[in-house]
Amino acid sequence: MAALKYAGMDDTDSEDELPPGWEERSTKDGWIYYANHDEMKTQWEHPKTGKKRRCAGDLPYGWEQEIDEKGQIIYVDHINKRTTYFDPRQAFTVEDVTVKPKRYDGNTTALEILQGHNLSDKVIIVTGANAGIGFETARSFALHGAHVILASRNLSRVSKAVSLIQQEWHKARVEAMVCDLASLRSVREFAESFKAKKLPLHILVCNAAVCTIPWCLTEDSLESTFQICHLGHFLLVQCLEDVLRRSAPSRVVVVSSESHRFTDLLDLYGKVDLALLSPPKREYWSMLAYNRAKLCNILFSNELHRRLSPYGVTSNAVHPGNMMYTSIHRNWWLMSFLFMLVRPFTKSMELKILSQHPACICGGINSRSDARLGSDQIH
Repeated sequence: MAALKYAGMDDTDSEDELPPGWEERSTKDGWIYYANHDEMKTQWEHPKTGKKRRCAGDLPYGWEQEIDEKGQIIYVDHINKRTTYFDPRQAFTVEDVTVKPKRYDGNTTALEILQGHNLSDKVIIVTGANAGIGFETARSFALHGAHVILASRNLSRVSKAVSLIQQEWHKARVEAMVCDLASLRSVREFAESFKAKKLPLHILVCNAAVCTIPWCLTEDSLESTFQICHLGHFLLVQCLEDVLRRSAPSRVVVVSSESHRFTDLLDLYGKVDLALLSPPKREYWSMLAYNRAKLCNILFSNELHRRLSPYGVTSNAVHPGNMMYTSIHRNWWLMSFLFMLVRPFTKSMELKILSQHPACICGGINSRSDARLGSDQIH
């Protein structure tokens, strides 16, 4: 059938071929019925097999069901900018409508994970969303209907990211907001601006980070890596805690790193040394500062989950995978060189975030440092 070929699918088996004069159609909710043009009648049963069938699964990525000006159901392929009256799912109809749980592996993409999820009732904030995995995370959520706030310190760059998503799908609900984690004032202003919108908040993805940057102090007189990677997000969650609790069930996703294992926060006497978090220049090593900040992410996520889970707010600390090629390494030439060497052997950003969405939507792994989720992406 030409329609099947257009949809990129093979024809059905010969035993299911319809007699002359019959046409297979589908209802809005995916049930198959059969129209006899000669006798001007319709029926649910296949005219040859007598079986009832239903479309299997959901519309392929990029497809959307709409109603035309005549009130007829049409199917729009937003990727290829085409429209058809043929439901592309009709190539995969089933008799048993019981859907088995899907199995995912290391090659599954975020869009495949999210297929079938209607996120139109979700409001999501992603920090560091102007590029890298932060952008891919925001894009994946937005293409499945969520209202996504892309937070970044650079309004120009994050506005371009919003435009890219809207070019891909004109109905995407995405907006850019300024949130500079290197400024506690900016974090508070972002939180107040978001609250002024009177929106719920179902998912907060604390994704932004920096790594291997030279020692410098923020406007709050704190070491930059510590404030951007941890303290800024810590404050952001505190400022939005009331919204998260009102929006329950809701979730906080704190992006940590496997590198949190290669440091500690204890002094010679086995007690937490808070001076290690924001060290002076003479005691600063960029990679160690990053590791310590990521350890703080783990500790924070654990405690946040303990305190807020009774109120329906869960927290996950996650690891995105090693040697991910993003701009996070741009501040140190040696790190950039190493990332370039391993790039052919690492996964794409779309694959790296494949586990983020089950953790955000379906439960995930609560406060575990070994969950593969999110990104260490510069904000």
